[in-house]
Amino acid sequence: MNMDLSAVIEEMETGDQDSALTALQSYNKQMNQCFTFNRDEQKDREHLGELVLGFLDRELQPSCLLACLETVRILSRDKNCLDPFTNQFAMSTLARYANRTGQSAVHCIPQINTFYVMVAADLQLIKGVAERLKQCHDPTWNYEVRFFDLRLTFLLTALRVDVRAQLAQELHGVSLLGNHLEATLGLCCSGTLETARAGFEGIPTEELPPLSRQQTELAMEILKILFNITFDINRRKVDEEEAAVYRHLGAILRHCLMSHADGEERTEEFHSHIVNLLGNLPLPCLDVLLMPKVQQGSIEYMGVNMDAVNMLLKFMEKRLDRGHKLKETLLPSLNLLTESARIHRETRKFLRSKVLPPLRDVKNRPEVGNTLRNKIVRLMTHIDTDVKDCAAEFLFVLCKESVSRFIKYTGYGNAAGLLAARGLLRGGKDPGIYSEDEDSETEEYREAKAQINPITGVVEEEQPNPMEGMTEEQKEYEAMKLVHMFDKLSRNHLIQPMQLGMDGTMTEMTTEDLHKVTNKPLLQSEDPPNLDSEDEN
Repeated sequence: MNMDLSAVIEEMETGDQDSALTALQSYNKQMNQCFTFNRDEQKDREHLGELVLGFLDRELQPSCLLACLETVRILSRDKNCLDPFTNQFAMSTLARYANRTGQSAVHCIPQINTFYVMVAADLQLIKGVAERLKQCHDPTWNYEVRFFDLRLTFLLTALRVDVRAQLAQELHGVSLLGNHLEATLGLCCSGTLETARAGFEGIPTEELPPLSRQQTELAMEILKILFNITFDINRRKVDEEEAAVYRHLGAILRHCLMSHADGEERTEEFHSHIVNLLGNLPLPCLDVLLMPKVQQGSIEYMGVNMDAVNMLLKFMEKRLDRGHKLKETLLPSLNLLTESARIHRETRKFLRSKVLPPLRDVKNRPEVGNTLRNKIVRLMTHIDTDVKDCAAEFLFVLCKESVSRFIKYTGYGNAAGLLAARGLLRGGKDPGIYSEDEDSETEEYREAKAQINPITGVVEEEQPNPMEGMTEEQKEYEAMKLVHMFDKLSRNHLIQPMQLGMDGTMTEMTTEDLHKVTNKPLLQSEDPPNLDSEDEN
């Protein structure tokens, strides 16, 4: 039978469990078929919430308990009626049921907001959730319950630094969530850190059927939590035991990177979370990306499986071509490739073969064209400093941090920003952290090398000399006039002349510095020499 809200409240106010059970079951059935609320009943819904919480504070029969929890879930859909649930008593009451093993109890906890997260953290709810996350292989926990647990854990770790540290250290969160991710995707991991989906051993990951929607959603929640609790890991050294945990996680992430979700957009979102998390792992542990054996169809380079690195490169280029919010979308993958190339020789040489192949085009500027090199060089003058610096750093590492090689591929004009920041404008030696290899020059580059303008990085047509036919006096006058204009602009604070120091860094140029350059006082007013007069010499 249908019951209006006032009738439900009357039955609840009697305090009788049987009457309350009948009323709530009828109300819940009605509201499960109707997802809109009557605004005029807002006060009544709040009163019903208070009555239900009062019942939950008593010893109830299982059927009445579940009816009360379902009513809480229904009432919490209305964001305007959350007041009865946003207090310490309500949260403590609900937390008791969240720590029980009945999945219906968990499923009926209301929507979580910032207040709930703060109270849940104070109640140490993370310990109970972590215990349940350990039961990832238990079929009792269905998708809805597991998703709720993970979402709650994500919010706790996102909003509370202390909970983040507690989960990572005291509760061994990386191992816990790594195991949960393995169970979610149905993976088995061998002693060689190679992973495979159970029942599909021996089949290349990219040939496996796509992950289901539920698998992908659960996996993304796990990845977000892992990102929160590993945010500062790569800033410190890890011992052998920790490194083993991160290598195991890296092997799982490699499998995820090579997997596909149901749909291109969902796959890209999934891969985005993987890339973000890979960027947090200690750099030496990223060697697991190169560990799988080379199989038929794999991309092999120097005897190493480059499938994962190639996938990261394709992901990065896709974000680059899109050109939208580059700082948020591009930098995680570009930074990951940069650091991987810095520490792993095979990765660097493979990326260099793809991004900076032997130079043959000496007629077009480095930033002109549609090759990956052209696209990244264009970023070196991007308006966003972070994007500009990251792009330059990536190419600099691929050049083994060799100034001459860097200028060769990008042009001095594009390279000047990074070189100035590092005090390398006067050149520098190759760092010793990179292995020796040949920098083979193509025939086209070798023939044009003498004619290449180092500023633009291309061969340019010879320009006429603007001082041709001038006398020495005329040349000196033009030079002094130029110095005078610079000084005037500087005094009016329109420009700031700079000079290159002995250490390769740029410093401000003063009027006294300009005097030293010319070895004579600045011009005040002089009549220009007659440019049409014949040269006496």
